[in-house]
Amino acid sequence: MRAIVKSKSAAGLWLESVPEPHPGPGEVLIKVRRAGICGTDLHIYKWNEWAQSTIPVPLTIGHEFYGEIVGLGAGVPSSRLGERVSAEGHVSCGRCRNCLGGREHLCRDTKGLGISRPGGFAEYAVVPERNCYPVPASFPESVAAILDPLGNAVHAALSFDLVGEDVLVTGAGPIGLFAIAIARRCGARCVVASDPSPHRRALAELMGAHMVIDPTTQNLSDAIDAFDFIREGFDIGLEMSGSSAALNSMIESLCNGGKVSLLGIPSNSFAIDWTRIVFKGLTIKGIYGREMYETWYKSVALVQGGLDVSPAITDLLPADDFEQGFERMLTGQSGKVVLDWAA
Repeated sequence: MRAIVKSKSAAGLWLESVPEPHPGPGEVLIKVRRAGICGTDLHIYKWNEWAQSTIPVPLTIGHEFYGEIVGLGAGVPSSRLGERVSAEGHVSCGRCRNCLGGREHLCRDTKGLGISRPGGFAEYAVVPERNCYPVPASFPESVAAILDPLGNAVHAALSFDLVGEDVLVTGAGPIGLFAIAIARRCGARCVVASDPSPHRRALAELMGAHMVIDPTTQNLSDAIDAFDFIREGFDIGLEMSGSSAALNSMIESLCNGGKVSLLGIPSNSFAIDWTRIVFKGLTIKGIYGREMYETWYKSVALVQGGLDVSPAITDLLPADDFEQGFERMLTGQSGKVVLDWAA
């Protein structure tokens, strides 16, 4: 079968012919239809320090995908055959305290699809049955392919009550764009987005941001001043950029008692004025992956209920043209890029 493989320890990825996998006990074989390129895949493509220390070579990568169950391993109910599914990318151990306590996204022994075991950038993929989440028949295919990163945004945004709140989103990459739409859909009074990229600011407006600002030329105080009902600062911050400047400015612009969902991953460590967090009584929650499987339920239900994230999906390309998709993402002039494996 065709697969996008990290076949050697160097920058780049390669489309190769590899053996079709076979499901073991408790696993299913998925015929992949569409798959999304993630920022993690970019790290693997560029072969940065994290990728070199993490990714076994060779490896079929990719962890955002959707398809149809076409094969069953021992112990999997026959009723699952033919089911349309998306896949949870974290394969948890099921035995540790967090797993047994219903917090599988915090499992210490997680294995990642496309990171530590073969992933979904291929015509077929094998995953544990319990990692497969059913996709309704009417669900848009490209949205089904990116339920994984949409789930990150749902986890971050719904960690705090959004109804009637003034929300700041720093970083308008794909997950930040999803978060803007979610905040609007879930009743936020005002959503302001901040990103230095003109392209991404334009996408943020399409996703429903009431105001977008360029942090290189504007201050968050400008956004606060633009709305006469924001008296004390933003209530909730969704930090998606990993930027030290973004987080520190967010802390300054939050009201006392404000709340932060922290999803962006910095490229290196930086200083924070912790006295501001203490004296303002801020709550900061680290966001990792999706809460299994409540976030999946919420994500699917939100889309079924009218959440439209399609403006953030800017490119749909045949899988054979994956290089073009990676180049688009590397320029920063795209939203979410989806590969069509059925093309």
